[in-house]
This record gives sequence, C-alpha cells and structure tokens, in this order.
Amino acid sequence: MTTSGAAAPADWDARRAGPGGLWRRLRVLVGRRARAAVYRWRSSMQVRVVTSALAVGVVTVALLGEFLSTSVRDGLFEQRVAQLDLEAAHSAVIVREAFASAPVTSTADVQALVITLADTRRNGASSARGSMLASSPDASAALNTVASPQWMARDDVTSHALRAATLASDHQMWQSVMIPAAFSESGHDEPGVVFGAAVDVPLGGKFGLYTLYSLQPEQETLRFVQRTLALGALAIVALIGVITWLVTRQAVTPVRRAAATAARLADGHLSERMPGKGYDEMATLARSFNEMAASLQDQIRRMEALSTAQRRFVSDVSHELRTPLTTIRIAGEVIHSARDELDDGARRSAELLQQQLDRFEELLADLLEISRFDAGAAVLDVEQRDLEGIVSAVVDTATPLAERKGVFLSVHLPDEPAVADVDPRRVERVLRNLVVNAVEHAEGKPVEITVGANAQSVAVVVRDHGIGMTPEEVAHVFDRFWRADPARARTSGGTGLGLAISLEDAHLHAGRLEAWGRTGHGASFRLTLPRRAGLSVEDPPLPLVPTPRALTGLPTGQIPVVMPAEGPTPSAIPDLSALPDVEPSTAPAPQGREARA
Repeated sequence: MTTSGAAAPADWDARRAGPGGLWRRLRVLVGRRARAAVYRWRSSMQVRVVTSALAVGVVTVALLGEFLSTSVRDGLFEQRVAQLDLEAAHSAVIVREAFASAPVTSTADVQALVITLADTRRNGASSARGSMLASSPDASAALNTVASPQWMARDDVTSHALRAATLASDHQMWQSVMIPAAFSESGHDEPGVVFGAAVDVPLGGKFGLYTLYSLQPEQETLRFVQRTLALGALAIVALIGVITWLVTRQAVTPVRRAAATAARLADGHLSERMPGKGYDEMATLARSFNEMAASLQDQIRRMEALSTAQRRFVSDVSHELRTPLTTIRIAGEVIHSARDELDDGARRSAELLQQQLDRFEELLADLLEISRFDAGAAVLDVEQRDLEGIVSAVVDTATPLAERKGVFLSVHLPDEPAVADVDPRRVERVLRNLVVNAVEHAEGKPVEITVGANAQSVAVVVRDHGIGMTPEEVAHVFDRFWRADPARARTSGGTGLGLAISLEDAHLHAGRLEAWGRTGHGASFRLTLPRRAGLSVEDPPLPLVPTPRALTGLPTGQIPVVMPAEGPTPSAIPDLSALPDVEPSTAPAPQGREARA
C-alpha cells in the first residue's frame, strides 16, 4: 500500500500529538472563531441590531408557541373527553337495561350474559378499544372478571384505584392511561382514557363496567398543529431577521458612508463629500456634513495660506536682517576691539552689545533652519561616521560651560564602534543642544553621556541629575520657544528653538528623539538613529528611563566621573538608589571602553 508524502507526516504528527494535542488545537480554533464573532458583533451596529431583534423574536415566538400549543392540547383533550363521557354513560345505560330485562335463573346464565355483554360492548362502541366487567370483592365467586381483550385487566390499564372509585360511587369515573405499545394499533405507546361505571348483575351483585378509548387521533392532530406552529415560528423569526437587516441596512449604510468620508477627510482629501439625495433625515445629515466639510476645507486652506505666508515672512525677514546684522556686527567688533580705550560704562556696553549680537545671530540662524524644515527644503549630507568622534567634539565644546557651572561630564562608549550613516553637522548640533541643556539644568551635579549600538541602530543618552521635569513639561519640551520656567534666565544664550530643531534633525534621519524627566531626579534624552540611512528604528540599544544598574552597569552609587581640565572637586556623587521606582528596560546596559572627556 502506498501513502502520499503529504499525508504521512500529517498523520504522524496527529499520532504524536495524541488526543490532548487535537483537543488543544480544537480549543484554539474555537477560541479564535469565538473572538472573531465577538469582534464582529462589537464592531458592527447592524449585526448587533439584527441579533438583538432575532433574540427578542425567538423568545417571543417560543412563548407564544408554547401558549398556543398548550391551549390547543387542553382544548382537544377536554372536548374529546366530554364526548367520550357521554358515549360511555350511554353504553352503561344500555348494559344496565340488558341486565334488568334478561331472564336469568342460574349463575351459569349470568356468566354467559356477562361474557356476551362484554363482547357486545367492545364491538358495539365505535371508538372503544376494549371493555371489561369486573366484580366487586363481595360478589359471588361463580362470576369472574370478563375482559375483551384480555389485556384490559392489566393494572396499568384499569388500575385498582379506578376500580375502587367506580364501585364506591354512583357516578361515572374516568382516568387517563397510556396504552402499551404491545397492545396499540400504531406499534408505540398511545394516550387513552378509561371510563368506569357501576352496574348491578342479577345473582352477582355490583360489577364495574370499564371502557377504554384511544386518544391517538387527537394526538396526531396535536402533533400536526405543533409542527405547523414550529414552521410558522421559524418563518416569523426568519422574516424578523430579514426585515431588521433591511431596515438597519437603510440606516447604517449612510452612517458607514459618513464614517468613510470622514476618514478620507482626516487623511487630507478635503474635497471628499457625502452623496445626499431626497429630503429625509439621512439626506439632511449628508447635506449638513457636506456643509461642515466645505467650511473646514475653506478654513484649512486659509490657515495653510496664512501658515505659508508666515513661513515666507519669517524666512524673508531672517534673510533681510542678515545684511543690517552684518553691518552692526562689523561696527560692534570695532567698538569691542577698542573697549580698553573707553570708560567703564562704555566698555560694559560694548561687551553686552557683543553678547547680544551673538545671540541675535544664533536666533537668525535657527529661524532660517526652521523655515527650511517647514518648507521641506532640508536635506541630509550623509556619510559613515563613528559617533565617538561626534560626541568627543560636543564634549570639547561644552567643557568651558561645564567648568563655569561646576558640572562634571562623563562619557561611556561601547566596545564596538557605533558607526552609522549620519549627517555629522546635524547630529553634532542635536547632541550639543542636549548636552548644553543638561549642563544648564544639572545644578552642579554630574552629566552622563552614554553611547550604545546594536545591529540595527545607534543611540546616545544624555542624563542629568538636576531639577528634572514633570510629565506635562516632557510633553511640551520639543515645542518651539517653549520654556519650562519662563522666569529662569538663559545663561548660555539659548533661543528656545534648539530642541525643536533637534527633533526635526532626528526625524530627517528617520530616527527618534525622546525625553524622560522626574521632578528632583533629573532628566534623560535619547537620540536613536538607524545604522543605514532610510531604515526605521525598532529596538533602541539603550534605555531611556534610568535605573540604578542599567544606567552605567556599575554598582549603586558609583558613576564614572571625568574631571574637567580645571575645576573644583564634586561636592556629592548622586546616589542612584534614590531614584523612584520605574519600569525596568529590557535594553542591555552599555559595557565597553573607559569613559573620557
């Protein structure tokens, strides 16, 4: 026997999995289908309305069907029992008259008459299934119970309770019974009713006359009615579902169309409109929606025109100011070079003029850079560089400011070179902004610069232990001209655009610039760049949120501090164990070369 190559491994896997594996697969499959059904139900208003209507319809039809079925059953039974009661009473009268008029001289004549009447009762009643004459306990022993057919004498057909009640009462008695399948004409159990009436037998005393009637025709009628009700219920439920689906479709379709149109408007397709015909509520909604969309389109176009004009104005003003600024710069340098010949007030004014000219020039340069980003004219001059050299240049530039602030800079580098395709000028500007801001807000405490790399990306984390930031401040730290404390003086001459430009530089590299801060525990900024230009950043090699050990990989309370060329001894090394509980990062802690300034 041959076996296909595809079927054999599957069969082998099934045998290896066993019943437990098959049960797990079935449970997973059922779970997926159930989740898909729940999602479908929760995501579609039409499905929810149809299922709710069907549920209400099923419950209503079931209750109504049960009520109708019970009413029909009770009506058929009561009506048939009433008819049979009259028939049985009439038969009992005939038997009594036969006993009263028959000439009986001996018990043998009585016995023969009883047998004849029993046979006559069974054959004479049109719907009777059997008849029986049973003597009372005090009757003559010569007279026996006569039943036609014989199974009429069974206790499950004519019970002892019915016999006793019949002989003890002058009224006709009846009892519901179940005709056994062995004695029924249909071959299965049939419902029936037995009527009993007392009769006087000459020379024999009181006898009970019992007549059995089958209710199988009524049972068939009831089943036909129940089948008809069930089919009608199914048809009604299906009709409810179809009607509900059609009605909800008419109501939901315009809503779906409005949602799709709104989504396209949100994507920037401002000319998208809803089709609206007629004068109903949905047509009114479509017209109102279209009017709103037209108003939004007009406002957005006016805002875009205003924004374009503002960007052009900033760019033009920045360019136009460079010429007078150059003239003022030349005049200021002449005055500044001759400051020794001036009096103290004029000398101080010359120095202030030089400082403010520097800030003015930086502000113009930042404004021009922002205008290039807004106009989409900023481009990268990419080359492969190791971030070590860029970080070293930034540290060398920030060292004089750190000396004045009494801040100690430390750098930690990875074992492997952190080489990536970057624009060195822009990356250096980003890191310079981060380091200068960290030194300004460090309040004399150390600042750590950590470089990390993995197979896909490189990262630099700048961490200070100064005043920190609240979550609200972190959310606005990259906004233009935003300051956490407007009353705090900028000793380094910042323009308020540094972090905004840094964020644009990071996005231009397809990278990320992120911030974390906690009041009283400093702040942390992470620049993550892809190793290859144009790729996305997925898993940063360094954690943004600091932890006692993930920050430097050293024991708690120890930080590698690099002293500046000249400066005082640090007053205190911050204890990292004082940091608040934060979620530990899964990124590996940097391990590598000794830090250097």
